[in-house]
Amino acid sequence: MKKQFRYYDLIMAAFAVVLVCSNLIGPGKITEIHLPLLGALTFGAGIMFFPISFIFGDILTEVYGYAASRRVIWVGFACLAFASLMAWVIVALPPAPAWHDQAAYQSVFGSTARIAMASLVSFVAGEFVNSFVLAKMKVLTQGRWLWSRTIGSTIFGEAVDTVLFFPLAFYGAGQFPDAMMPQIVLAQFTAKVLVEVAFTPVTYKLVSFLKRAENVDYYDTYTDFSPFKL
Repeated sequence: MKKQFRYYDLIMAAFAVVLVCSNLIGPGKITEIHLPLLGALTFGAGIMFFPISFIFGDILTEVYGYAASRRVIWVGFACLAFASLMAWVIVALPPAPAWHDQAAYQSVFGSTARIAMASLVSFVAGEFVNSFVLAKMKVLTQGRWLWSRTIGSTIFGEAVDTVLFFPLAFYGAGQFPDAMMPQIVLAQFTAKVLVEVAFTPVTYKLVSFLKRAENVDYYDTYTDFSPFKL
């Protein structure tokens, strides 16, 4: 990007923080809430916040374009990879004799290498699909119906993310019966899309503010959509 923007770096930082926290803090706790009519709903706590990274991806692509979003995705990937490596090293270090919380610490931050790799692969694939679909839809709709782009791109991006993550991380691992995999994937995907829908009014306000403040509304008409360029 040649033009200097006031809020681009702030959004990049927020994106990276949400991504790292939702992947390292959230998965450590399984929670259960009781809803009217639906009954008990059990899910990993991280699902409440991980979809926010897709909302940031929507905002970045809608306002600044696919190329700007691509840079942020790779920054997020690098941050998540470093956080996963740091967690693995610290968990692996031998605890001091006077420290008795190793088991508790490992249960929260001790993700296996398989889960960490599944998270990285599914994240980068899902985010790029999300950004690509939104950028293409913006050109096709000539900038109208923002809600259709944010929700539509999230449906594709979260589908890719969820369908990749759970089989890569858990298939054959014994955490739950493999026959339950489609049910779990569907439940997680549905919950993530519903978060996007719930945040649509907030997305509208942020997009409108940024377009005015940055004086930009990018259309990816001639963009090179290769994910491997910075």
